[in-house]
Amino acid sequence: MAAVGTGLLVLGMSACGSDDEDGDGDAAQESGGGTLTVGLMTSYSGPAAPSKGGKSEVSFQARMDAYREAGGECADTEFELVTADDTSAPQGALAAFQQLATQEDPYVILDDSQLFFAAAEYATTQAADIPVLGVATDGAPQWQDADNNLFPAFPVPLPGTVFSTAGDFFASQGATKIAGVAFATPSSQQSLEDAIVSAEAAGLERAYVNPNMPLGSEDVSAIVLGIMDSGADAVYLPINSNSIVAIAQGLKEADYPMKAILAATGYGASLLESEPAVAASQGIFYTSAIAPVELETEETEVFRTALEDAGIEGGIPDLDHSLGWSLADLLLHGLELAGCDATQQEFMDALREDDTWDNGGLFPQSFDFSDRSSLGQECSYYVQLDGEEFVPVDDAQPLCGERIEN
Repeated sequence: MAAVGTGLLVLGMSACGSDDEDGDGDAAQESGGGTLTVGLMTSYSGPAAPSKGGKSEVSFQARMDAYREAGGECADTEFELVTADDTSAPQGALAAFQQLATQEDPYVILDDSQLFFAAAEYATTQAADIPVLGVATDGAPQWQDADNNLFPAFPVPLPGTVFSTAGDFFASQGATKIAGVAFATPSSQQSLEDAIVSAEAAGLERAYVNPNMPLGSEDVSAIVLGIMDSGADAVYLPINSNSIVAIAQGLKEADYPMKAILAATGYGASLLESEPAVAASQGIFYTSAIAPVELETEETEVFRTALEDAGIEGGIPDLDHSLGWSLADLLLHGLELAGCDATQQEFMDALREDDTWDNGGLFPQSFDFSDRSSLGQECSYYVQLDGEEFVPVDDAQPLCGERIEN
């Protein structure tokens, strides 16, 4: 069974979480009673753990603290966060979700796991009365259904739907041949294939593609040789930061020229803590669905300040800091929509019809929960590591691409 830890997050006096019942028999969350229990599933052990390391917990708390200080509508709500370890394995993800759903009586479960697909069927059948807010990049088809209990905090990758964004970016850097590496997980593999197809639509030639790298591996000598032998001048890496650094280091040691190395993860304060990683990563581009704090907008300054207060160097979010913040913001948004004393069903009913959530202004466009296939474009932010700073890429703040018709 997955390991579980708990931590109490208090936002002033309690406003929600009563054990009373309303006239329909649903548990009511009335002002003045109890807490809302929030389950969080992520990787605390196994190969995915080093890049996650409880970061989504830290940023969840940071978002709640910032919300309280701003006097948000539900700022008097008290939360209890209960965590579960997916052990970086599909069977662990199912066990972790079951642990939260059956033993912790959660108001909502937050999914920060790339392996949620193993728990998706259980979540939408035997636990269908519990709202699940998740990163939604694990490849589970249930995220596409607008009528179940799953609510994605990020746009859902749709099979067969590719946008021009990645291809436009590689073309803007003068690349002509694209390589790519993915972990042997559905989400990583789909991200890689979508980027390669996008690049081909922009006129690039497909070169070396490896969709089966072991999760968390740093044994990359064969991969580096494959990239070099293919003649690729660009590479896309939807893998974790340690593996990205290892590949970049290998290419650098071989003095192999690249027009663009684009990483799906790695942007964040953790990279800057390692001198060897910084040296190996010079010039790497990083993509993010969330506005980077280096843009210094009003919204990103709220994010940066909250993370600095939480002890994050420079307030620069690692990926899982961004994920935890986004999940917390979506929870607060749903509560404001439905009412701070909303039942779980009222929470889900309100969120299903919403098309206004933009992650506190950190997303370039709002999300329509009633139609998850409605996006006509995909927008991503891009930054490049220069010295010890992440520099926003000109004309990519954000870069928005259109759907590519197959």
